[in-house]
Amino acid sequence: MSPPQSPQRRWVHPALLAMVAIIATSGLVYELVTGTLASYVLGDSVTQFSLVIGLYLFAMGIGSYLSKFLEDRLLQRFVEIELCLALAGGLSAPLLFKVYTAAAAFRFALYGVVLLIGTLVGLEIPLLIRLLQFQVDLKELVARVLTLDYIGALIASLLFPSLLLPKLGVHQTSLFFGLLNAVVALLATWLFPLDRAVTIRLRAQCLLVGAVLAAAFGFVSRFVDRAETVYFGAPIIYTAQSPYQRVVITRSPRTTRLFLNGNLQFSSDDEQRYHEVLVHPAVAALGRDPRSVLVLGGGDGLAARELIRYPSIERVVLVDLDAAVTDAFRTLPVALELNGNALNDPRVTVRNEDAYKFLEESRDSFDLAIVDFPDPSNYAVGKLYTDAFYHLLRERLSFRGVAVVQATSPQYARESYWTIVQTLEAAGWKTAPLHVYVPSFGDWGFVLAGGEHLSAPGALRIEQTKLRWLESSGLPELFRFPRDIGRVEAPVNRLNDQKLVSIYAREWGVFTR
Repeated sequence: MSPPQSPQRRWVHPALLAMVAIIATSGLVYELVTGTLASYVLGDSVTQFSLVIGLYLFAMGIGSYLSKFLEDRLLQRFVEIELCLALAGGLSAPLLFKVYTAAAAFRFALYGVVLLIGTLVGLEIPLLIRLLQFQVDLKELVARVLTLDYIGALIASLLFPSLLLPKLGVHQTSLFFGLLNAVVALLATWLFPLDRAVTIRLRAQCLLVGAVLAAAFGFVSRFVDRAETVYFGAPIIYTAQSPYQRVVITRSPRTTRLFLNGNLQFSSDDEQRYHEVLVHPAVAALGRDPRSVLVLGGGDGLAARELIRYPSIERVVLVDLDAAVTDAFRTLPVALELNGNALNDPRVTVRNEDAYKFLEESRDSFDLAIVDFPDPSNYAVGKLYTDAFYHLLRERLSFRGVAVVQATSPQYARESYWTIVQTLEAAGWKTAPLHVYVPSFGDWGFVLAGGEHLSAPGALRIEQTKLRWLESSGLPELFRFPRDIGRVEAPVNRLNDQKLVSIYAREWGVFTR
């Protein structure tokens, strides 16, 4: 039977156990923050989260092992470790962002931060258990501490995507939990008696660390804005953090640009080349006036702008996952100027949902499909380039319906491009590959797809006369591929393996090193 507890110990014990839940929550939040930054910057979210989680758990094991070498002044050591974690975890997102915008060492900095945070977190729980071991039976203690530790992890995993990331963003989230670690350290100095001089010193350190993190929390938005302005090379006029990505719009005297997770999506000085080739050859290939059109992706409304030029179109359903993008391009004056207020056109319906799920559940039929997804840099997007997805897409088109698919660059990612073509053909489509030079991106590829009735490229004619770049006389050249970007043997991208994601990462990695 454990010895009876004093009134003070009965109060100290639950307080310290409550701290377990707080530090468990913060520890997992730091892991999620670094994993999110890794997927934003390096792409391939499955690989990056896998590496971050593996390194983090490995580092926790190192911390747990090192805890056995701490033999005296355990509470003081716990407070000091908590303060180190507050600084390392709290400042992790801003510092990693600074490394990303200022140097090429992001990968090394990322994994170093993960190892440091994991080691500090691994030290926490063993020290807490040793601090409490004389207050409660060991079996009960271990059960309670580990239960609260796992509950804290669950809380973090629920709060991070639903509240913390969209409301605070990665930078404020890491700083907020750094502040919580500093508060836990400060409270610990009241829970157990310490030498007066040591107590004063530790509390002063807690207040100093808390002040640093609080100041950083207040100024981090300006710091990020300045760093992003330098990185993007133009004044930032709009930013938003959604559960899926960071949205940045810049504007200079010459051009307006959209960036998602730091990747350029369009530049207003040449986007007409991209969007006119994306839309108008597909309309011409349809061979008749389109009435209903499905746009998958294209949340900036620029493809919709091209579509509403056609008076025959009665309905455009635009499905884009991220409301942060579509809301911006329905309301911002600069966005309305670019897309001609297309997303507010009465014929256009915007639906913010997953395109794969939409195709599975919809029973509507469309004459034309414009598929304008981001490149397949991770498995979440890669599923939208699989044969399974293209089978679903065929079911949503009318008998003589036509689709066009954004298919990355045949210049920089040649095998990736032809993998998309091969996958469409494996799903039963007849294809007509085409490409166009866009100065902001280089040579860029698309794929026209339809049934056996698909018009031959040489027979296509553009009826629109007010386009800024494309004209019928230039159409044949879009379908000619020089030898160095011509067709190569490529696999089919299937849902169960998604070979395209690794091919894409390998090919683009050559050009981004």
